[in-house]
Amino acid sequence: MKVHVLQHVPFEGVGSIGPWLAMQGATVGYTRFYESSVLPPTTTLDLVIAMGGPMSVNDETSLPWLKSEKQFIREAIRQGLPVVGICLGAQLIASALGARVYAGHHKEIGWFDIEACSPTADCFQLPSRETVFHWHGETFDLPQGAVRLARSAACENQAFQFGPNVIGLQFHLETTRESVDTMVANCRDDLVDGHYVQPEAALRGISDAALARINSLMTQVLSYVVRSRR
Repeated sequence: MKVHVLQHVPFEGVGSIGPWLAMQGATVGYTRFYESSVLPPTTTLDLVIAMGGPMSVNDETSLPWLKSEKQFIREAIRQGLPVVGICLGAQLIASALGARVYAGHHKEIGWFDIEACSPTADCFQLPSRETVFHWHGETFDLPQGAVRLARSAACENQAFQFGPNVIGLQFHLETTRESVDTMVANCRDDLVDGHYVQPEAALRGISDAALARINSLMTQVLSYVVRSRR
C-alpha cells in the first residue's frame, strides 16, 4: 500500500497512525508544506492522509500552496482514493468539496465528548459517545452529498463521510502523550479563557486507557476507508 501524508507543521505528525502504517507494510511518502509543496501524482497512491495545522484553509494569499493541496485532495477524491482528513485536514476536504470553512462559535481545545449521529448503514459507525482530543477554532459546513457522523456541544459538524472511503475528523484520534506535549509547547498561546478550552494540566492528564480507545478508533477509521483496496 502506497500512502501519502500531507503535513503542515513539524509538530503535528501522524501520532498513533505510524504504527498502523508499519503494520500494513505501507510505503509512506510526505509532502511537508513547511519545507516543500511538491505533490505526487494521485494515480500512484492508495491512501491520502491530511494532518492538522494552525493555519486556515482560507489563507491562500499568504500560503499559496493551499490551492494546489485542495486541488490534489479534490483529484484524489474524484479518482476514488481513500482520503482521511484530521482537523485542518477535514477542513481541507470540506473546502475541496466546495463547503464553507469559517470561525466557529467557540474554540474547542481539550478532551471533550463527541456524540455519534445516525448515519446510514453503509457509513462508518462511531461510538455513541467518546471523549476525544480537540484543538481547533474553525469549523465547516457539511459538504453537499456528505453524511454527518458526529457532533459535539461546541461544534455541530465534528465528523463526516463523503462516498464510501472519504472521512473527515475535526478531532484528533491519533493523539499520543508526545503529540499533546508538542501541541502544548507550540500552541500554548491558544489556551485562553473559554468554555471549551481546558488548562494545560487537563490536556496532559488523560488516562492511558482513554488514549488507547481513541487510537484504536483511529485504526478502525483507516481500516474502513482502505477496505476495498486490500
